[in-house]
Amino acid sequence: MGLPGPEVLDCAAMARADAFAVKSGIASAALMERAGAGVAQAIMARWAPRPAAILCGPGNNGGDGYVVARLLAEQGWAVDVFSLGDTAALKGDAAHMARLWTGAVQPLDSFKAERFALVVDALFGSGLSRPLEGVALEASRSLAESDCAIVAVDVPSGAHGDYGAVEGLCIEADLTVTFHRLKAAHLFHPARAACGEIIVVDIGIPDGWRQGAGALPDIVQLPGITLPDAAHDSGAHKHGKGRLCVLAGPPGATGAARLSAMAGLKTGAGLVTLLCPPASLMEAASASLAVMTKSIREEDFAKTLNFQRPSALVIGPGAGLNETLKERVLAALATGIQTVLDADALSVFANDPKALFAALHERAVLTPHAGEFARLFPDIAGRPRSRPIEAVQEAARRAGAIVLLKGPATVIAHPEGRAAVNVHASGRLATAGSGDVLAGIIGALMAQGVAPFEAARSAAFLHGEAGYHLPPGGTAEDLLDALPAALENLGREQARLAALARLKR
Repeated sequence: MGLPGPEVLDCAAMARADAFAVKSGIASAALMERAGAGVAQAIMARWAPRPAAILCGPGNNGGDGYVVARLLAEQGWAVDVFSLGDTAALKGDAAHMARLWTGAVQPLDSFKAERFALVVDALFGSGLSRPLEGVALEASRSLAESDCAIVAVDVPSGAHGDYGAVEGLCIEADLTVTFHRLKAAHLFHPARAACGEIIVVDIGIPDGWRQGAGALPDIVQLPGITLPDAAHDSGAHKHGKGRLCVLAGPPGATGAARLSAMAGLKTGAGLVTLLCPPASLMEAASASLAVMTKSIREEDFAKTLNFQRPSALVIGPGAGLNETLKERVLAALATGIQTVLDADALSVFANDPKALFAALHERAVLTPHAGEFARLFPDIAGRPRSRPIEAVQEAARRAGAIVLLKGPATVIAHPEGRAAVNVHASGRLATAGSGDVLAGIIGALMAQGVAPFEAARSAAFLHGEAGYHLPPGGTAEDLLDALPAALENLGREQARLAALARLKR
């Protein structure tokens, strides 16, 4: 996936970027020509000339399609153009590009996918806000029954650019070519699954387009993450690398906390302690020879925290849904200690989320999956056509804490409005205990002095990198084993990118 820049734009922000380019002296027709050229070049880089159909819609996406048709034909491709609606109704740049196409234009209702080896979907792009219907729907059905290669311009028709949603049938592309920056449809399922390979074409929008745009969400990527110090500091001391405490649950349920504790160790925390109910002490002690254990009683939790003086806490994995856990969460938050709340520490407040929100602060990180998010924020999660990034931003504002919503595209939001999306992740992370490992990574980074929002976004990337090292059938224990190699690889790559940046100065 090519990334000219890290920002994620909605349709309105992309329109403002286009308008800025025009105001800066770039003709809007030139932007369309560059967009179409980017699509044509991507096609020619992947396929030899073959019979191709270009499906052109009634707006600017269709205008891009006419550019693609002209440029492919100039390179000797056999090109047929099909129009949704009368070309005489086209306006502006789309009309101009249609006039530059000197070949025939056929009505879309005559399109038969089986006649072609490659089809370009330039029907609607990212602005579609309704299901496909009429002849566009019939064309998408014809494509679904064919084995031709499909290239989508900007966003596959049928997917909503701002929501990542698909209503009804969506054209499923082998390649999607978008412009300037990624949109939500390129990141979030089910639209993401319809995009196939994604490339981003730089159409020459000049610097300065971000002015007045506010805090735009960004995609987490190197070199913009914070990793534990990779240098071999001869003066380092374990207490200088942070003290992480992880609350363990009842007997038979300590595995999740043990995973978090081990993840904390392997991510560089200097000292990790499992805080255990007395009955769980022996079981928890088997986590690792390097993980310490401390027996705690119900009435002693605040005293234990005062004695342990942790730099960061992880509460929730396997902790059990009971009143004691709720009291411990509130007691921990009252201390102001940096805290990761995961799993049961979230679900235990499902019937009274306001009690949790009243206690939270910006030194806390909530790490729900979709189900836990819905329990804490049912009104936000239940909205039709919810924008994924904005939903998590709203949740973070309401909670007054960092919220990390786990998923194939993980969204991290700060209560002040900053947001990030991590797509650097393997499907092999979808295994029991993976989230417990992530909680431990976040806790370890915070314990080492990384600010909570930065710790959450960096941990998501590191967790994803470790996932790429998992073998088929890999488990959460394998994920722990992969963390050192992931840290080493990312540290080496980050150093390489930093060296390149220095050379360019």
